[in-house]
Amino acid sequence: MFKYTLQRILYMMLVFFIITMMCFILVRMLPPLPLDPMRPETTVVAARREAMGYNKPYLVQFGIFLKNIFTDFNWGVSEKLYYGQEVVKVFVTKMPPTMLVNLYSILWTIPVGIGLGIFAALKKNSLIDYGISTLTMVTISVPSFVYAFLVQYFFSYKLSWFPFLMNSGEEYFTWPMFVSMLPAVLSLSFGTIAGFTRTTRAELTEVLTSDFMLLARTKGLTKAQATIRHAMKNCMVVVLPSIFGSFIGILSGSMIIERIFGVPGIGGLTLNAINGRDYNIFMLTTCFYTAIGLAASLVVDISYGFIDPRIRMGSKK
Repeated sequence: MFKYTLQRILYMMLVFFIITMMCFILVRMLPPLPLDPMRPETTVVAARREAMGYNKPYLVQFGIFLKNIFTDFNWGVSEKLYYGQEVVKVFVTKMPPTMLVNLYSILWTIPVGIGLGIFAALKKNSLIDYGISTLTMVTISVPSFVYAFLVQYFFSYKLSWFPFLMNSGEEYFTWPMFVSMLPAVLSLSFGTIAGFTRTTRAELTEVLTSDFMLLARTKGLTKAQATIRHAMKNCMVVVLPSIFGSFIGILSGSMIIERIFGVPGIGGLTLNAINGRDYNIFMLTTCFYTAIGLAASLVVDISYGFIDPRIRMGSKK
C-alpha cells in the first residue's frame, strides 16, 4: 500500500508539472499586456516582469517561475484586474465564498443522495425504483447551468424566495448572506444528488443479491438487520471514496454557477482572468484547479485500500 501510494503521488506530481509547464509556455507566448504609465502601480508591475525574466527564453522563465513559488510562494502581481496587487492575496480573498457554497451543497446532498439510492435499491424493479432511476439519469444528463436558470426563474423570480445574485460583502456567516447563497447551492446540488443516488442504488442492489446476504437471512436475520449489518457495510466500500473525493473537490467550485449567481469566488476570478488576459491570476487558478483534481483522484484511489482491507493496490501476484 505504501509503495502504491508513493507511486501515485509521484505520478500526480509529474502530471501536475507537465500541465503547469504547458500552460505557462502557452501563456507566455501571448503578447504581454501594455503597462499604464499613468498609474503608480506600474513601477511594481514592471519590476516584477523584470524579475521574472520576461525577455528571457521560455524555459528560463519557467525555471524562475518555479523558483519563486518554491522559495517565496510568489506568483507575481496582477497586471489587469487588480493592477499591481499580489496574486496570492487576491486569490485568498476569493476562496471563502467558493468553499462555503460548495460545502453547503455537499453537506445536504450526501445524505439525500445516499438515502434515495438506498430507497430505490430496497424497492428494486418497482415503480418507485423506475421513477428514481429515470429521474437520476435525466438529472445527470442536464448541465448545472440549466438548473441555475430554472432556480432563478422559479425560486427568485416567480416565488421571490431568494435574491437573483449573492449579496456583496464579506459577512459570509450571516443569515442574509446564507439565503443569498442558496440558489447557487441548489444549482450545484442536483447533479451531486443524482450521482450519489445512482452509485448507491447500483452497489446496494448488487450486494442485496449476493450469496452472503442469503446466508445471513437463513441464519435468522431479518431483511432490515441483514441490510444494515452487512449490505450497507459492503456498499460503502464504493460510496465512501466518492464522498472523500467530493469533500476534496469543494475547493474547486463551479465557474459557470459562480458567474451566473455573482459569487465572488475563484470561478469568477478565473473567468475574469481569461477575459481580461490577466496571465498571472490565470496561472495560479489553473494550477489550483489541476492540483485539486489530481488530489481528489488520489484520495479516492488510496481510500479504497483503507476502507476494504481485501484490496491490495499495486501488489504483484
